[in-house]
Amino acid sequence: MVASWLISKLEIRHDKALTRSQLLLTSEDLLPVGPEKQTWDTINFVAFWIADSFNVNTWMIASSMIQLGLSWWQAWLCVWIGYGIVAPFLVANARPGAIFHVTFPVVARTSFGIWGSLWCVFNRGAMACIWYGVQASIGGDCMKVMLRSIWPSLNNIPNTMPASSGTNTRDFMCFFLFWLISLPAIWFPIHTIRHLFTLKAIVAPTAGITFFVWCIVRANGVGPIIHQPSTLHGSDLSWAMIVSLMSCISNMATLVTNAPDFASRARRPSAAGLPQLLAVPLTFSIVSFIGIIVSSSSQVIFGEPVWSPVDLLDRFLDDNPSHATRFGVWFISTAFIIAQLGTNISANSISAGCDLTALLPRFINIRRGGYVAAIVGLCILPWNLLKSSNSFTSYLSAYSVFLSSIAGVMITEYFFVRKGHYRVADLYSPRSDGWYYYTFGVNFRAYAAYVAGILINVVGFAGATGRTVPLAATRIYQMSFFTGFGVSSLMYYSLNVAFPPPGRFKHFKEVDLSGGELPGSRGHEVWVDAEPNEKSGGDEKGTRVEVVNSVIPV
Repeated sequence: MVASWLISKLEIRHDKALTRSQLLLTSEDLLPVGPEKQTWDTINFVAFWIADSFNVNTWMIASSMIQLGLSWWQAWLCVWIGYGIVAPFLVANARPGAIFHVTFPVVARTSFGIWGSLWCVFNRGAMACIWYGVQASIGGDCMKVMLRSIWPSLNNIPNTMPASSGTNTRDFMCFFLFWLISLPAIWFPIHTIRHLFTLKAIVAPTAGITFFVWCIVRANGVGPIIHQPSTLHGSDLSWAMIVSLMSCISNMATLVTNAPDFASRARRPSAAGLPQLLAVPLTFSIVSFIGIIVSSSSQVIFGEPVWSPVDLLDRFLDDNPSHATRFGVWFISTAFIIAQLGTNISANSISAGCDLTALLPRFINIRRGGYVAAIVGLCILPWNLLKSSNSFTSYLSAYSVFLSSIAGVMITEYFFVRKGHYRVADLYSPRSDGWYYYTFGVNFRAYAAYVAGILINVVGFAGATGRTVPLAATRIYQMSFFTGFGVSSLMYYSLNVAFPPPGRFKHFKEVDLSGGELPGSRGHEVWVDAEPNEKSGGDEKGTRVEVVNSVIPV
């Protein structure tokens, strides 16, 4: 009796008429987003990318390239090319979300199956939880600099934590404060959290430009890195540039995969198209350019380049700084706190919330999933991950292979297999005659393609961990996003040609061919009048499709 009462209290509000199977597929946050929540317009997507690009990781993105031997302009060119290449992949994967207003876990069902998609969702959700902790740890460093600018005695706090913790009392206090102030932001739903990104898009660039001008003035110029030539030539230079631009692409693999999450809130499909296509390379390139100039100026100021803006601000507080310097550091570090907060919400807590909702929709919604990510991010002691940067970087590179293979299958499914045709009602139905049931709810075509996209990079990954492998395998792994995406995409398309699934069309048309009311939708109907191929699929030429009350914005 007590257990039943407790379970009923923990459950998310749902239609009591739903079966057990439907409870595993349906919740308010998994259903197509209603018109009242489709509030993201062009300006919101642009503000989102301005906000997301302005963080410590982007600021430092060119540092590893210059340390690799590239000149500053070659590194900056790699940033432009890398983010310019990845933007179309992001827009393509966001398209079904913008058209049918469903999130990544639901879009994944179309290709991997209603039950098979859970593994992909778990992969993305786990990544979001880990990244939440890592970004919160960086935010804690920003908090430390901000508090030190107010109270210089912060550095004198005695340490009471054991060495096994991997941190000290001061650093953990700053991390916990950042983690704590992030919790209220998780509360807001996706369609309203856009205001946080608008705020960050104003505050963070203002602080970045201030930092940019301040360092140039203090160094009496842009510094020596601007005049530093490349130390690489020939094929070494070419491969260094390829590796550098691929690092930019891999850095976006997580956001490419869950692009439908935000696109599902688009007021109209075009808002999630061209604005993102242009904003992604532009915003990331501008932030990385500011990082290059500031770090170059720091070499004049301190005798060595300081690539981390947080470390550089901390150096400004050494040797009894003036009140003006302390105020400048306070303002810029506060902006970085807002920047890290916005990045953590956009890239991690919302993504984790959407994914965990699909894993346990009876008990978890997007808000609860965000708080789960925050708790996991605290429990994994993320500062220890950042200390072993080589291992952590290798892990992230490997994970981008998994995600690129998922994206390859999803994009091929939408644009080349079913060519924009959806049956939204089947995404929430465990019936065996549904389009997305496949074989016991799992699409083995998708998994064969997914595994193939991973296997082509396995030998190269072994080389990245220190094993001796052929040079060709290393080169393949260095282009892991393209090799993983390309192989999975080609394999998936070929298998669908050899073994056509229900609903494979020859002509592209973005239309919902559902018939009936979505389970748990409280009367939200998605009806069409389609004849005669809407059950079996195939060429829809000659088929009359009339959307009566659709979730699709026409």
